[in-house]
Amino acid sequence: MFTFLLVVHAIIAAALVTVILMQRSEGGGLGMGGSPSGLMSARGAADFLTRMTSILATVFVCMSIALAFIAAHRQTQTIDTSLARTPPAAAPAPAQDAVPNAPADNGAVPLQR
Repeated sequence: MFTFLLVVHAIIAAALVTVILMQRSEGGGLGMGGSPSGLMSARGAADFLTRMTSILATVFVCMSIALAFIAAHRQTQTIDTSLARTPPAAAPAPAQDAVPNAPADNGAVPLQR
């Protein structure tokens, strides 16, 4: 169910971006200070694209809250360990024969000059 809602959320986001980009730019930031037929007038508020933007934005915010709630209360059955660090393999101890001139009691080896 979570994956389905996530896909629907992505479709709504794409539709919201499309509807916003289809609107005519009137300048002045939210239509204020631009032409009198901006966002705050009766004609601008009744526009189809403005209404679709409002509806899609409301649905987008509500779905964002719902998805956040579902994700917070969702219990996963498995734990992904693909990024877990594994300790490096320990190097095998050198054999007694590998060290030349080593005393039998593993004492200090005198330095050679």
